[in-house]
Amino acid sequence: MSVLIVGSTALDSIKTPKSENPRLLGGSASHAAVAASFFSPVKLIGVVGEDFPKGYIQLYKRHKIDLEGLQILPGKTFHWSGEYEANMNNRRTLLTELGVFETFTPTLPNSHKNSQFVLLANIAPSLQHHVLNQMKRPKFVAADTMDLWLNIALEDLVKLIKRLNLFVLNDSEAHQLTKEDNIFPALKKIHKMGPKYVIIKKGSHGSILSSPKGIFICPAYPLHEVVDPTGAGDSFVGGMMGYLAAAKRPVDAHLRRAMIYGSVVASFCCEGFGLMGTTRVTRPQIEKRVSELEKLTKF
Repeated sequence: MSVLIVGSTALDSIKTPKSENPRLLGGSASHAAVAASFFSPVKLIGVVGEDFPKGYIQLYKRHKIDLEGLQILPGKTFHWSGEYEANMNNRRTLLTELGVFETFTPTLPNSHKNSQFVLLANIAPSLQHHVLNQMKRPKFVAADTMDLWLNIALEDLVKLIKRLNLFVLNDSEAHQLTKEDNIFPALKKIHKMGPKYVIIKKGSHGSILSSPKGIFICPAYPLHEVVDPTGAGDSFVGGMMGYLAAAKRPVDAHLRRAMIYGSVVASFCCEGFGLMGTTRVTRPQIEKRVSELEKLTKF
């Protein structure tokens, strides 16, 4: 089955202590779509401006990503600029230019409305609602979020959570949402809000799944050097959803392994600027790291 992915499509200018790269292909939907494409067909919903490089369109197409739902509008593409400290867990935003993304309204082509697997990547909860309102009974819906929406769109976000099968957030956002310092009471409170599955991302420390089958701790693939972590979280969720869509048995039977695959794809993302690392990967390289991670965690 294919995965429908809705989110931001952007140009990212990224600076680290070692290098600086302007106007790279970025955005939550871009990272998630490329990651998912290693396992399943992908339908991308997003918006770009007239300045969006044609080479990036070709990159999407090389990954066989369906662009029927990508809007190209007069104006400039969403542009984000950020700088990382020596500790790659810390970054600051230098510039945000919304461009055509400011008035983005996701419109699904008729051919996309029957999609069974839906990933609502990081965009405003109101837009995520708008997408679900156009869908025809999807099988599995996942959404990612960020602290911004907890600050300015909490009511919309809480309503959205009720409609999800899987809700993904990081540990600080889980604390902000539930007011719990301990991750396990936080998970319990989030389940009561609606979703059957909850994943809390912990960056380089992996992630934690809470489901009817209990708790699962998913490790991050250990890297000797991180070049650029931008998009790693989106790559994790995208790879996981792509793997789930390709699986033939129920989600419960595959979710833990899907998270491992997502973790591995995210590791490749961190080894290059923007999407440079992810777009150079092959499926055999992914499988090799999955096997290595299995050996590292088996006892």
